[in-house]
Amino acid sequence: MNVHPLQQTHADGDTIDRLVAAHRPGHGLMRAFYHDRAIFERDMERVFRRHWHCLAHSSVIPNPGDFELFKLGDEAIILTRGMDGAIHAMLNVCRHRGAEVCTRQKGNAKAFVCPYHAWTYSSDGSLRVARLMPKDFDRAAHGLKRLHVRLAEGLVFISFAETPLDFDPVEQSLRTSCGQYGWADARVAHRETYQVDANWKLAVENYVECYHCGPAHPEYSQTHTLEKPAEMIEQLNAAMEQRTRALGIEIGSGDRWRNSAAGQEAIHTFRYALYDGVSSGSQDGSPVAPLMGRFTDYDGGVTSIHLGGTSFLVCYPDHGMIYRFIPKTADTCEMELIWLVRGDAVEGQDYDLEKLTWLWKVTTDEDKKIIEHTARGVRSHYFVPGPIAPMEYNELRYIGWYLEEISRP
Repeated sequence: MNVHPLQQTHADGDTIDRLVAAHRPGHGLMRAFYHDRAIFERDMERVFRRHWHCLAHSSVIPNPGDFELFKLGDEAIILTRGMDGAIHAMLNVCRHRGAEVCTRQKGNAKAFVCPYHAWTYSSDGSLRVARLMPKDFDRAAHGLKRLHVRLAEGLVFISFAETPLDFDPVEQSLRTSCGQYGWADARVAHRETYQVDANWKLAVENYVECYHCGPAHPEYSQTHTLEKPAEMIEQLNAAMEQRTRALGIEIGSGDRWRNSAAGQEAIHTFRYALYDGVSSGSQDGSPVAPLMGRFTDYDGGVTSIHLGGTSFLVCYPDHGMIYRFIPKTADTCEMELIWLVRGDAVEGQDYDLEKLTWLWKVTTDEDKKIIEHTARGVRSHYFVPGPIAPMEYNELRYIGWYLEEISRP
C-alpha cells in the first residue's frame, strides 16, 4: 500500500496549497491536516485570527471590575467589565517587556499591576502608571492590546483581526434565535472543560455530524431525532414548528455559512425535533429547569447554531448549551461546555445540576473517546480518507468552508 506523496512531507506554504488542491471532493481531509504543525499555524492565522469566537456568557463578569482569563491557542485574553459597565477584552501582555499582567484566573480588580516592573493598567486596558519613564513618554499609546468585542444576546464574542468580519448578520441571526430563548437574561449554571488529544478539526467535524450518534450516543439518540436521516424527520419537524408557532414564537433559521468571502462572519441556524413526548435534552426527556425567554410551554424542538468555525450553540426551551472548541497544539485541543439557565433560576430549588448536565456530560465523554480513537487512527501513514456519508452533510460543508478559509491570502 503506497503513501500519498503529499502526506510524507512536512508542509511548507506551497505544499499546503497543493494539499488543498489535491483534496478529493466528497471525502474527508488527508492525514497532514490533522498533524502537520505548519498547517496548524495556517489554521491559527487564517481561521482563528480572522474569525469571531464566542468567549463566554456575559454573566461570568456581572460586576464592574470583574475579570476572567481565557486562552485561545497561544494567546491569553483578559475579559473584563470596566468600571463603567462596558465589557473589554485585552491580551495579557505588558506593553513594556511582555510579561503577563494578570496572574489570577478570575476575580475583581480596579487595575492590573505587572509583576515585573509594576506598569499598571486600568480595567479597560489603558495604561495608568509607568514607573520612572521619561516625561515625554506617551501612556495613551501603550495600553494593553485590545481585541474587538461584540455582545449579542448575552454572548461575548471577540476577534483578533485588525479589520474583523462583519458581525451584524450574526447579531441579527442570534436575535431571532437565542433571543427567543431569553439568552440575554440567562446565567451560567455550569462549565466543564474537556482536554482532547486530537487536532481541533477532528473535534469539530465530530460535533457537526450525527452519522455517529446511533452507534456512539445511545443516550442522546433516545430523545433527539437528529440521529435519523433527514427525510425521516421531516414530519416530526413540521409538527415541531406548528407547536412553536402556536406558542406565538417564530424562531429564525438560515444559512449564511459561506459568507466570509463577502466579508461577513459565517453562521448557520437550523431547527430539529425531539421525539414525541420529549420536552428537553435530559436523561429521560423531561424538563430540567424553568422555561426561558418567550416560552410558556415546550415545543419539542431544538435550535442549533454553528458560528465562525469554533462556536456552537444549542437552545432548548428550559436551558441552553455553548460549545467552544479551543486549539492547543497540532495534536491537542479543548472543548468547553457551558450550561445556561434562566437568570433568576436557583440551583437546588429550580433545577438539579446533575440532571441539568447529565445528557451532555455523557455525550461529551463519549465524544472525547471516539475523537481520540480517530486521532490515533489517522496518525497512520497509510490512512486514506473515505467518502463522506449522506448523513454527514454538515461535515462536508464544514470541510469545504475550512479549505476555502485556509486558501485565502
